[in-house]
Amino acid sequence: MRTLAAATCLLALIGCQREKRDLRPAPTRVALFGDAARESELQPGGKQSQPLVTNPYDGNAYAISEGGRLYNWYNCSGCHSQGGGGIGPPLIKKDWIYGGEPANLFDTIVKGRPNGMPAWGGKIPENQVWQIVAYVQSLAGDQPQAATARRTDSIEKNPSTIRERPPGVTR
Repeated sequence: MRTLAAATCLLALIGCQREKRDLRPAPTRVALFGDAARESELQPGGKQSQPLVTNPYDGNAYAISEGGRLYNWYNCSGCHSQGGGGIGPPLIKKDWIYGGEPANLFDTIVKGRPNGMPAWGGKIPENQVWQIVAYVQSLAGDQPQAATARRTDSIEKNPSTIRERPPGVTR
């Protein structure tokens, strides 16, 4: 009887799929992607291939949670509130001013933007910038529901501009 219980526990532990938590990431580096985060399809000399930049923390619940903590730690909420906007633009809208792809969000945080967004490159380690990007994407509904907490849409003044997830879609 004991061996059956031990075997059941062992199978349960083997079958448990946890996400990878990198608590000690590689040494940080300052990463500027140059033309990786384009804001327009207009290119001198015609259309050229674009490097694919992906968020290493995409869909990772722990990283999204850490991104939320860092979002408040670095006082992003001071301008963007909890995604509903304030001095800075809201982060739960359908359309982004400088693009909503992970590379665009990373670029915005690292390089800053005119009229208010400071450049955080060199001040925030790269892995933390990616965690903040994952959190910001979760505010916009671009992360799996299983990895994110429910957002409150009551903070948006104009609910018609909020991006809704289609029914049954978890991503």
